[in-house]
Amino acid sequence: MHPDTHLALHRIRSAELHARADRFRLLTHRRPQRPALRARLGWTMVEMGLRLIPAGPARAPRTA
Repeated sequence: MHPDTHLALHRIRSAELHARADRFRLLTHRRPQRPALRARLGWTMVEMGLRLIPAGPARAPRTA
């Protein structure tokens, strides 16, 4: 491939990637913040799971 052709294709691809990155940045700023809800729900599920687990063994472990 001729160097000028390669450079032209590189510039076109670079411009496309920059435009795509700009669109992504704009979309991420408009998105509602969900990590707080996700973390709160996750910790609630952990707490519920810990409450379901008995505090100690129901009976002494048996040895053979």
